[in-house]
Amino acid sequence: MAEVLMGIADDQLALPTPCADYTVADLIAHVDEVTQGFAAMGRGEEEGEPVTGLENGWRVRLARQLAALRRAWSDPVEWQGVAGTAGLELPKRTWGRIALTELMVHGWDLAKATGQPFDPPSGTLRACLDHVAEFVPRAPLPELWGLPVEVPADAAPLDRIVAITGRVP
Repeated sequence: MAEVLMGIADDQLALPTPCADYTVADLIAHVDEVTQGFAAMGRGEEEGEPVTGLENGWRVRLARQLAALRRAWSDPVEWQGVAGTAGLELPKRTWGRIALTELMVHGWDLAKATGQPFDPPSGTLRACLDHVAEFVPRAPLPELWGLPVEVPADAAPLDRIVAITGRVP
């Protein structure tokens, strides 16, 4: 995700993305909030007011936030117990997997919109695919996902992930 964000040119911010109704700038703002919120959750902290905006330095700020998110969830203890946000309480293991899915799917969205490669590690793809295949069809807020798209059974894992979340690979 950090590489994709660093590769986005200022003149691409108004481009549409595969994430319906979101421009590149809108999706970056969403990723900005998501990284801050999930990092706080991973550290066991209350979510504060997000600091967002595409002012100068947003790429570096988001790269730092992504690193903080990674550190926050690197302790196995943080994957235990339950946590909640926006009135929804779930196991922290589920929240950690949701954070991964957010970065995977929106990383793909931004890469597609800006003509960049997006090639996550196979283990990361497998973890995300296992999560979305189980979680998205029964998600507590199904309106957050588009209708699944049919793909061949032998489709690449990333294509299967984005198809489950309502995108055309």
